[in-house]
Amino acid sequence: MLLCGVINELSRPAAGATLLSYFFCEATDSRINSATAVLRGLIYVLVSQQPSLASHIQKRYEISDRALFEDANAWVALSEIFTNILQDPSLGGSYLIVDALDECVTDLPKLLDLVVQTSSASPRVKWIVSSRNWPNIEERLADAGKNLSLELNAEAVAASVDTFIRHKVLELATRKRYGDRIRDAVLHHLSSNANGTFLWVSLVCQSLDSIPKLFVLARLNDFPPGLDALYERMVLQIRNSDYAELCNRILASIAIAYRPVTLTELTSLIDVLEDTSDDVESLQEIIGFCGSFLTIQKGTIYFVHQSAKDYLFAKVSGEIFPSGKAEAHREIFLQIP
Repeated sequence: MLLCGVINELSRPAAGATLLSYFFCEATDSRINSATAVLRGLIYVLVSQQPSLASHIQKRYEISDRALFEDANAWVALSEIFTNILQDPSLGGSYLIVDALDECVTDLPKLLDLVVQTSSASPRVKWIVSSRNWPNIEERLADAGKNLSLELNAEAVAASVDTFIRHKVLELATRKRYGDRIRDAVLHHLSSNANGTFLWVSLVCQSLDSIPKLFVLARLNDFPPGLDALYERMVLQIRNSDYAELCNRILASIAIAYRPVTLTELTSLIDVLEDTSDDVESLQEIIGFCGSFLTIQKGTIYFVHQSAKDYLFAKVSGEIFPSGKAEAHREIFLQIP
């Protein structure tokens, strides 16, 4: 949320940035959770905005073809190309933004070293990166620039979350036709329990959107403060539903897959209903009963956040994988045509 806001601000004409390139890491997606993927993404956006920079790629591409971006030596080649681009005299002031460094699971140390090296060697280029406050990341970036700790700036974060809450409640009140009493009660509950967490607010508002306004006041206490408490409530909701077994099978399949699974792919792994011709639509509907752990974007299923996946593995692994993870892998393998 923070970096999305930063990107929006830097994209304004008044910001004066010549180029703006950004990349969002996600640990659950093997396509975007490596240092090489980060470089590919940053280079792609830079070249898209300034095509003349493509000359740095062309020289290597003519020799290596696609292997330049995909083989075991891709990092070496791409880091050289990236460094040359940043040193190109035609490159003006630029911002490079990488979100969730902690979700870069492959070659993170290489990426951190590159950030440090290029931040000192290319004064026209400014890096903005975000991460959970992991010691190994803080140590490597300690000398690269200023460090802003959200924990030490809780008041500023809380103010931003309060603004987000007011915006979301106004949306809900307009769409669901809340009266003043319901609107104020929702606003008070969210403000009192958010604890500076955008995701908590977003998940609660998503749940409230499916509750008729007649029952909103009675259901507000169903949303306890803290992500773990909310995730626990979501698990209980699944457990008490008519679709508990199917939801658990879906969550297990998405959790152990090495990349995000599409709705169409999931239909070949899980039998939704017998003699059903619209398995994709049925699955999409049932995923809505998975307690908001999952989200669908352009036909592909993702965890709503890394913390949601972490919670399932840490707290309810025995329920999601009753026979163990190895058996879950075996069942999926046997379903593959």
